[in-house]
Amino acid sequence: MKPAPLITVLDDTPEIRSILSDALEQAGFRVRSFGRAAEFEQACKTISPDACIIDLGLPDSDGLALVHRFASQSDAPILIISGRSRTQDKIVGLELGADDYIIKPFEVEEVIARLRVILRRANPETPKTEVKTVRFGSWTADLDLLQLTKDTGESQNLTFAENEILKMFLASPNRLIRREQILDYLGSRADDAFDRSIDVKVSRLRTKLGDDAQNPQIIKTVYGAGYIFIAEMLDG
Repeated sequence: MKPAPLITVLDDTPEIRSILSDALEQAGFRVRSFGRAAEFEQACKTISPDACIIDLGLPDSDGLALVHRFASQSDAPILIISGRSRTQDKIVGLELGADDYIIKPFEVEEVIARLRVILRRANPETPKTEVKTVRFGSWTADLDLLQLTKDTGESQNLTFAENEILKMFLASPNRLIRREQILDYLGSRADDAFDRSIDVKVSRLRTKLGDDAQNPQIIKTVYGAGYIFIAEMLDG
């Protein structure tokens, strides 16, 4: 039997290493974690990770230089997790060899989802389940790759939560989806069923879709209740 993918986690914060390691192991991965770049690079002389999670704020190395150095020496995909939220930092990280970039604070579920995506991309010969795509309006949603593609070719990556909310909308077009339904679906815990965090997530999804909240063509807000997905569903 083929062993589970080996994931290396490089982050100088012990709590983050622990959270990621525990979550990854529960998701079925093998994990090696490191607090310093020197330890990580030394270990990679004897192990071959299937993917690497790298923080940019390291005490003993420039994180971007490390990403570039590792990407030039290994085919293992790289997922950057960093507190650097500027668009320029993300662009540079991707140009230097990273496969994806997540900004702290992060959702563990999103890290695992995006890690699985880059592993699939890095191993196209690996048999995989049928990719589920749904067309609506001028968009195609790839719910396996957490990605939106417009008919003009423009693409948008979705967070794990945004992807799950979109799944709900696509499964029940033209029907009211209440906020408490979304909370339950996401497994969120909140005393207030009308938790404003849901509004924020839907707002971000709407922004990525280019949908005007004042004149919605895709997601309509029903104030005090929830949302209705009103975009035209297309075949294929």
